[in-house]
Amino acid sequence: MAADLPDPTENTQRAEPAEPVENTERTESTETTEPVENTERTEGADVAEGAEGAEGAEGAEADGIIARPPRRGTRGRIVMLVDNSVHGDSRVQKQAASAAAAGWDVVLLGKYSGKEEETVWMLGEAEVRLIGVKAKMSTRPKDLRGAPMRRPLAYPSERVADFRLQQVKAWRADLRVRGAALKTGEDRSPLGSVGGRVWLAARRGAARATGRWVKLRMRHTRKLRTIRRTRSTPLDRATTAFWLTTMGDRAWRRLDPAVWDFELAYGPVIDELRPDIIHANDFRMLGVGARAKLRARAAGRRVSLVWDAHEYLPGVRSWSNQRKLPAMVAYEREHAKYADAVVTVSGGLADLLQRTHRLPERPAVVLNAPEAADASRFTDLPVPDLRALCGIGPDVPLLVYSGLAARQRGLDIMVDGLPELPGVHVVFVASHPELPYILRLMKRAEELGVRDRVHALPYVPHWQVVSFLSTADVGVIPIHHWPNHEIALITKFFEYSHARLPLVVSDVRTMAEVTRQTGQGEVFEAENVEDYVRAVRAVLDAPKRYTAAYEVEGRLDEWVWEAQAEVLDGVYTRLMRGAGDGRNP
Repeated sequence: MAADLPDPTENTQRAEPAEPVENTERTESTETTEPVENTERTEGADVAEGAEGAEGAEGAEADGIIARPPRRGTRGRIVMLVDNSVHGDSRVQKQAASAAAAGWDVVLLGKYSGKEEETVWMLGEAEVRLIGVKAKMSTRPKDLRGAPMRRPLAYPSERVADFRLQQVKAWRADLRVRGAALKTGEDRSPLGSVGGRVWLAARRGAARATGRWVKLRMRHTRKLRTIRRTRSTPLDRATTAFWLTTMGDRAWRRLDPAVWDFELAYGPVIDELRPDIIHANDFRMLGVGARAKLRARAAGRRVSLVWDAHEYLPGVRSWSNQRKLPAMVAYEREHAKYADAVVTVSGGLADLLQRTHRLPERPAVVLNAPEAADASRFTDLPVPDLRALCGIGPDVPLLVYSGLAARQRGLDIMVDGLPELPGVHVVFVASHPELPYILRLMKRAEELGVRDRVHALPYVPHWQVVSFLSTADVGVIPIHHWPNHEIALITKFFEYSHARLPLVVSDVRTMAEVTRQTGQGEVFEAENVEDYVRAVRAVLDAPKRYTAAYEVEGRLDEWVWEAQAEVLDGVYTRLMRGAGDGRNP
């Protein structure tokens, strides 16, 4: 394994300012700025597609970073890593702020998305830096060439196709002008008026034929683009199987080398910061942290690696590129053994990780729970009024969904059920009210005649979420059955609970079990509109029956971040005392 890693003594690559970024949808396990600050919550359930295929326009350059010494009187330096822009990830924000408050010198490194005005700021006593990531390895050289075996009529790239189409348009535009000139006598053809018209007609015919040929090739080019994007043809599947068989866990180097872009951008910054502990959030940062640890060890410095696993990677909904999931599973397996400690978001996921990676001890569980601290802790801004933003009064029944807006989250059912719930309103609190999926929901609501009862709002800062949601009547979690959804209580479950909202949740295993056990809500069959409507009616008819569950003494005490921070601090303390040496390669 170690032979496949870059020489720890020779990594002198420096991060450069990155270029404009594509969608950086929040990671809930995968980030945007809104009228109300977007500080989305991490949930161990999904991986946003294309998160690593973007380039930031700016961001901190490794060459320009001055590695200040750890603050005096601190317990050691922790460098935290995340593959998003930090703004959209409450879990890492809470990790950084609480660790710094506990006496650690914390530097949190995130990815510059091309939208942030600041690339360095303070989060409590923790320092946040955004790094520009140049996505240079997401497109391979052979993808810029033609593919005669797959689509012989396709152009080498869409840029070539676009040029050819514009070229034909320009040709036909020129012929129209020349025809007008011949007609008015302003252009005398050496062939005479009749000969000029015949020549012009022939050229127009050639232009039309060429245009049809170019459009045919463009259709093949688009199909080739789809093939290259999805990698789902029989040939692609055979190639993927070949590399997985011959290279094993090293196969990601062939199947999805784009993850190297994170290594080349983050690695030099980590090296200059000289951490005592590296806290790597999720699978992409696991590899980056593992390699930084190896380089530090080769330089004679003791560094411990904490892997914070936000999801069970083999159980996530696959990316459109069918090679990416097996590649990232292999990437995670290759680097998991370098972690000195593992933490994760649920007990079920802890058990899965221990079995899958043969971990010597069960990962510590750090729930995605909200903070118990005052909602104005980080700002003087008042908590926005959810109902006022929806334009409704206090007596209007309001169902809220807060979190990642994606098809697998089942939000369609909240719109489809409205015709059977007269007078009831729905609000989606998401990273961006104009997301394509949200717009599709709005279009569906219009088709059903309920558009006036469907609202979409942006996120508020994570420390305001509980207060913000508390004026709703019901918190809805309609997620579909995916392996990752079955094993954890996701962030919104805890947020709704602290907002003391009765719940309506789909029958994914862990969440349904807890909801039935506590009596804090109704469970419905996932993707069953009729059963969903039944559950909503039951809760709206007798809300106090469900909110009584929150009056049980101690029920919410463990569902707060402060309790989770103590667990995490215990992990750091043990590593600093040397307990992590047993996992060192």
